[in-house]
Amino acid sequence: GMKEVRDILEKAGRLSERGSRMVLATVVHLEGSSYRRPGARMLVSESGEITGAISGGCLEGDALEKAMLAMSKQQARIVTCDTMDDEDPFGVGLGCNGILQVLMEPILDDDTLNPIRLLQFATRGRRPSVLATLFSLERKKGPQPGTCLVLDGDGGWTGHPPDGAPEEALMADMQECMQSAQSRFSRYETESGTMEAFIEHLPPAVSLVIVGAGNDAIPLVEMAQRIGWETIVVDGRSTHARPDRFHGGCRVLVSKPEEVLEQIHSDERTAFVLMTHNYAYDKALLKALLPRKTGYLGMLGPGKKWERMLEEFRREGLHFTSDSLDRLHAPVGLDIGAEGPEEIAVSIVAGICAAMTDRPGTPLRNLKGAIHQKVPPHMMNGKPA
Repeated sequence: GMKEVRDILEKAGRLSERGSRMVLATVVHLEGSSYRRPGARMLVSESGEITGAISGGCLEGDALEKAMLAMSKQQARIVTCDTMDDEDPFGVGLGCNGILQVLMEPILDDDTLNPIRLLQFATRGRRPSVLATLFSLERKKGPQPGTCLVLDGDGGWTGHPPDGAPEEALMADMQECMQSAQSRFSRYETESGTMEAFIEHLPPAVSLVIVGAGNDAIPLVEMAQRIGWETIVVDGRSTHARPDRFHGGCRVLVSKPEEVLEQIHSDERTAFVLMTHNYAYDKALLKALLPRKTGYLGMLGPGKKWERMLEEFRREGLHFTSDSLDRLHAPVGLDIGAEGPEEIAVSIVAGICAAMTDRPGTPLRNLKGAIHQKVPPHMMNGKPA
């Protein structure tokens, strides 16, 4: 996920300042069960520090030795980690039984297009991007092309396909991934044998705009930031909208409702939650937000509040499309019996997650089949499903 990528980039920056060598480890293939699908990443420093989520525990033994070997040889390679063995440190983090193929890429400072730099390009600004990582399971012992190419939402390319890669097919698959917003595995037959690619769609982080700077906004900001969302708090009251009241990194604005949208960039990954406890402020902002395309729109308070607003809009001669009205979650959040600001924050964040992924938010035990398909069909044979 995006939070994992950002954590890795932050850690890489600190390691680089210290002059530490490092390796980026990416799961490119798995057999057996695993709750982390291919694409999970982890950064390993030369002192054995781990950032990311392939391994939940301290990485040691065989897998760490293999990372160190890739680091010392300064050459990307694929290593096999068998989590069937309880002693294997990868097993701790994966909570699973399976055989993982992990691409280990040393990060070379003098390479302006090393994997960390490409990840930086891929996560700049508020636009989606597609990242390609190439490898060969057939020639596991040989050098690996690795993370090599980024396509951004504006159609720009950074990096270059490695020698011998089927450039046209790879770029076409990346463009298809951008359009479908679905990560995929592709397999190519080249003169030197089979080459595989993990083509990953990276959406921009969710941006949560909390309208209302009361005490109940504080746990919501903290929870959103913990899962890697960007946060903005807006209120008309300068007594409440003060940066010192909120977690670092939260942008805080004092604004009249009619001026809020002039100061905030909103897109399909932006969620607005109206919770000012001020009827007129919420109504004025809702009037501006309903015609807009946003990722999520929710309002705190009873359903009757929204019904009253809707009736007032009608009397004022304002009519919104049924699509616009359907997008409003009022009351905001999922029904989890939440009481108190912290539990309400859980309910709101869960509701936004469900809406952004188009899921109903039902108990997982009621689902038929796997939570995530263990290995999607197109990952088994390298062709799109």
